[in-house]
Amino acid sequence: MLVGVDIGGTFTDLVLSEDGGLRIHKLPSTPSDPAVAMLAGLAAIAGRLENVTQLAHGSTVATNAILERKGAHAALITTQGFRDLLAIGRQNRPVLYALQPQMPAPLIPREWCYEVPERLNYAGEIVTPLDQRALDSVLDLFAVAGVEAVAVCFLYSYLNPVHEQMVRERILQRGLFSEEQIALSSDVLPQFREYERASTVALEAYVRPVMTRYLNHLQRALPCPLRIMKSDGGVMSAQTVQRQAVQTALSGPAAGVIGAFHVAKLAGFERVITLDMGGTSTDVALCPGHPALRAESEIDGLPLRVRLLDIETVGAGGGSIARVDAGGALRVGPESAGAHPGPVAYGHGGAQVTVTDANLVLGRLDTAHFLGGAMPLDSEMAYQALDALGQRMGMSAENAARGIIDVANVNIDRAIRRVSVARGYDPREFTLVAFGGAGPLHACEVAARLEIRRVLIPRYPGVLCAFGLLVADVALEYSRPVMQIATMGVIGKLRAGLGELAKTARSDLAREGIGEAETELNAFLDMRYAGQAYELTIPFVPGGQGVIDRFHEAHEAAYGHALRQRAVEIVNMRLQAVGVIPRPQLHVEAVDHTRSAAPISTRADGVVLYERDSLLPGTRLSAPALVLQMDSTVYVPPGWMARVDGHRNLVVEQAG
Repeated sequence: MLVGVDIGGTFTDLVLSEDGGLRIHKLPSTPSDPAVAMLAGLAAIAGRLENVTQLAHGSTVATNAILERKGAHAALITTQGFRDLLAIGRQNRPVLYALQPQMPAPLIPREWCYEVPERLNYAGEIVTPLDQRALDSVLDLFAVAGVEAVAVCFLYSYLNPVHEQMVRERILQRGLFSEEQIALSSDVLPQFREYERASTVALEAYVRPVMTRYLNHLQRALPCPLRIMKSDGGVMSAQTVQRQAVQTALSGPAAGVIGAFHVAKLAGFERVITLDMGGTSTDVALCPGHPALRAESEIDGLPLRVRLLDIETVGAGGGSIARVDAGGALRVGPESAGAHPGPVAYGHGGAQVTVTDANLVLGRLDTAHFLGGAMPLDSEMAYQALDALGQRMGMSAENAARGIIDVANVNIDRAIRRVSVARGYDPREFTLVAFGGAGPLHACEVAARLEIRRVLIPRYPGVLCAFGLLVADVALEYSRPVMQIATMGVIGKLRAGLGELAKTARSDLAREGIGEAETELNAFLDMRYAGQAYELTIPFVPGGQGVIDRFHEAHEAAYGHALRQRAVEIVNMRLQAVGVIPRPQLHVEAVDHTRSAAPISTRADGVVLYERDSLLPGTRLSAPALVLQMDSTVYVPPGWMARVDGHRNLVVEQAG
């Protein structure tokens, strides 16, 4: 019995897989202790906890600790003269023309940043040995300051970690901290770029104690192995997460992308764009035959240089608030009404119009079937709120609602263009996979704006993130700095170096419970033209032949040109170790095109209402239609046709 659990800010979603079938459950989250809702949901869906053999979990614990500034009291030890590294950063201006730019405060303030004399040169050679006496003086201050975790980041330590390792050994000798409380940049991110490396190791030290306490608490209550979702779409054991906690910092939407891509592949579509629209935001990602990754991101303005899924997020969700700005323009989001008080239609005291209210006024939500009938909506209150907003703009409530939907769809459209057109891909060549509570309401109209002709809506779109946890492989990543011009001699040495990384990877996967038969190793090179500031990641296939040509081709696809006469530099070598896990074996049902759907009712405006559970494979639906289910609502607008495939997905295509 396999279970995936996704804990969100509003709901905790569970999907159980057993004997080729799926069961789903949804219950309110418990923000004060997320484990409470998880354990209650497990008891409801699995009966006895002992019946669960493997559990995969998506968590926002690390994310929330950073956003809410509730992480550990961490200190930074760095090279003498670099105490202000985190505060100075790159001196980027988030708002170019702001006269008084507001920069995010570093997680570790200046008074908790300490220097010790030591220095390596650009080749990793020791210029100034580590001053042990100065180090002891710094360590004497930690007890007074109440430090809970230590980040260590020395200049050029990615080439030679000896001084960082000496710091860790001295801390352990003095019994000040356990090994889990010490984060070395040479372990967390052995790559150049001092500021990004320092920021990432500071994030690791900041969230690791928080994640460790949470996971220890959770594991004591669970009788089975626990795996945690990472930002790159893989999972790893709870024990490994306690040494690599920062890998979970942006993992929130990752499970949805993995689940959507898996469902799409089973349905026969491998080039997809995922659209996950929840209550607060919308996450979109491009999968051109595989989920796309990027090398870095940021969280709350703080650089985070770990491999993660290339996901674009916009503040357009069902709870996004609509307003008229000072210039008279209609704005939607990024502010959200949340779950409490929520949209006006919830009847919980919400007074600000949201996207959900607009959908209700336009007839795209059914008042009696929201959340499977467990939460009736107040259409009259929603209409009154839209009418008041419409009067401010000189239009009817219906037109105001239509405007809100259009603005939200434009925001989503722009996000999709950033992950597709801006990356050199034509969205018209892809299938849009829509999920989340609100995704199936907006998918067809967003697709029409982008000239995408097909939308795939999974069987359980509202809990797809929890399903994605069941199909995510174990994934570990290793890297080594190279910083050399690409020649056949250099490439040959890299092939030899891969063997050492592969040995480490196999050993680590074995500790994750992965056997040799389930192990896949994929090598990559971060490459750039000599003189460039940033890199592209290129597959490094066995033999290494043609990797330079592949870089030129990738550069041309990404930027529209290639400089084939310029020298190419290899910055890093990467190895991705994948442990392929057993996935739910979902049964495919026979498709019978003679089947017809029995609607619940037909409204006066011609919209036909269907119950999702009654739609069998082969059934075709005409528009306009609403398909109702507990976890979401599907809107099929005029000009589109829907059919049910063998996995009970809805495949919605433009007519004609």
